Amino acid sequence: MINEIRDKLTKLHPLIHCITNPISINQCANAILAVGARPMMAEHPDETAVITRTAGALMLNLGNFTDVRARSMMISARTASEHGIPFVLDACGAACLANRREYALNLANTYRPAVLKGNRSEIMALYDNEYSSSGVDADSSLTIDDSDYAAAALARKYGCTVLASGAVDTVTDGQRLTHILNGTPRLATVTGTGCMQGALCAAFLPVCTGYDAAVSASSLLGICGELAAVTEGSGSFAVALMDGISTVTDSEISQRLRMEEIRLEKA
Repeated sequence: MINEIRDKLTKLHPLIHCITNPISINQCANAILAVGARPMMAEHPDETAVITRTAGALMLNLGNFTDVRARSMMISARTASEHGIPFVLDACGAACLANRREYALNLANTYRPAVLKGNRSEIMALYDNEYSSSGVDADSSLTIDDSDYAAAALARKYGCTVLASGAVDTVTDGQRLTHILNGTPRLATVTGTGCMQGALCAAFLPVCTGYDAAVSASSLLGICGELAAVTEGSGSFAVALMDGISTVTDSEISQRLRMEEIRLEKA
């Protein structure tokens, strides 16, 4: 599946509109380029609707939230909804900041993303209004079962795919669930890898379903992280990770791919 999606993407070469944070904007753009799509990072409120209308998919990331970015994301989400353009909503920071949580829930309820993404803490915070954590890192005390339950409930509520990232990534549409077992702790040692995961997910959306895009993005990033982990130092790892995304072969993906699929009980 992943290799077929990658092949389709390089042939289609779609435009991917990203409204993301300046901390990871370069990594996101390069990740999209590395898989054969074309990034456009326009975020001015007077520009976003025009770009979204011409895009194959949209990625919205709540990191480094600002008034202007908040306005622009709502405009793009509305435009995407009106024109049938799939989008990813990355609820970065929703576990530690109530305004981001409320914004993400409002946007998801109004415009229904194809993929709702966050780390396990962020997904739990969107599900449970009483939950909070410190910073933008996943809470290591959360069990996989707890966050899986929250992810599946959100997927059913919003009619979308939910991607919850962590040591094991979860992808669910509320009826089925896949655990992505690829990855390395070193992905957490450089900034922007979570944002890159969302960008890759958006890049795949023009050629597949939200579920397959989320599984493919999570698997690709995890596998390339494993390949890059042989280097020493955070800087070398970051470069090797990007190299891997652009050069990993079909056979390397097939040989390394590790996942488990779970059929959920009906709610």
